[in-house]
Amino acid sequence: MKKYYRSQYFLLQKRIAEPRRFIQVLAGPRQVGKTTIALQLVETTSLPHHFAAADGALPSDNIWLEQQWETARLKWKQSGADSFLLVIDEIQKIENWSEAVKAQWDADTRNRLPIKILILGSSRLLLQQGLTESLAGRFEITHIPHWSYQEMKEAFSVTVNQFIWFGGYPGATDLISNESRWKQYITNALVETSISKDILMLTRVDKPALMRRLFDLGCAYSGQILSYNKMLGQLLDAGNTTTLSHYLQLLGTAGLLTGLEKFTPNKISQRSSSPKLMPYNTALVSAQMTESFERAAVKPDLWGRMVESAIGAHLLNFALTENFEVFYWSEGNAEIDFVLRNRNQVLGIEVKSGNIQKSAGTKMFKQRFPEARILLVGQTGIQVEEFLSMNPVDIF
Repeated sequence: MKKYYRSQYFLLQKRIAEPRRFIQVLAGPRQVGKTTIALQLVETTSLPHHFAAADGALPSDNIWLEQQWETARLKWKQSGADSFLLVIDEIQKIENWSEAVKAQWDADTRNRLPIKILILGSSRLLLQQGLTESLAGRFEITHIPHWSYQEMKEAFSVTVNQFIWFGGYPGATDLISNESRWKQYITNALVETSISKDILMLTRVDKPALMRRLFDLGCAYSGQILSYNKMLGQLLDAGNTTTLSHYLQLLGTAGLLTGLEKFTPNKISQRSSSPKLMPYNTALVSAQMTESFERAAVKPDLWGRMVESAIGAHLLNFALTENFEVFYWSEGNAEIDFVLRNRNQVLGIEVKSGNIQKSAGTKMFKQRFPEARILLVGQTGIQVEEFLSMNPVDIF
């Protein structure tokens, strides 16, 4: 396969070419190509560089980080170049990494060393905590989301139906022809690794089994509104709703599963609303199912649910990079699948696919929010493939 360059590569390429120093952070879930983008950058940049991965470092080993920095300083002096690029992969493996980075960065600042820093990490929560606590005002962050349909189509020639079912994991594309093996790969190599290494090893979780069952439940009820009390009943656990809400947040920071809040002008009501469960990648849903791609495609209700999940995942991933918000709306039996808010603009999105019959929520939504616009995806509206091919922010 020819090399494929994601849009974030071109953005970072321009930033690296700028004369100023920076700490640039690449944050995103596993297997979305963060390391590939970094390697592409060091291959194409004219700057001398040093690439180091923290995979083999001990969690408490800040000395390792200092050693990599000293190696970069030495290489820069030997190169005679005006600036130097240091790339550190899997930074979240190092405890208190942000404090160590701050110490080295500040030392370079005092000594006027022109070293630029590119940091990669899989745990968005841990990265954000470290950045805000120790590196405030010193960094820029670039979110690397799951692959979109347009990217998967251009790089791997997947069809829109294949994308809806198999999702956007480029490393799993070669396994699509063997669906049983593909499902095992998604479950074991991606889901379990993300939960165990990006959440359980880095954050205190008192009930890891409950978190795993919550993930399975979220996939089983993808696209559905489910109260936390009902979740507890389904999970047969004597926990509390606060614990579930926290675990759902952690799953979201790992790029696995989130709970959309209800759209309402009242922030308190919004935060206390029942979540609409939504994956960041439809592969996480289909990998849990017994149905095959061929069987699911001819089941209108099931396929309609997968289409809605694909639309939701599309919106969630672009929301990270384009900074708009994604909600749902419901009142009684009336519902709008997704509500986007970009600054002061509000857009309701109704997804019509398969034989799923939904109550007419459009009229009531417009009555409640007359300034909002409504977009229909599927059937007589914009086609699903066309919508999945666009950047949602262009709609505003």
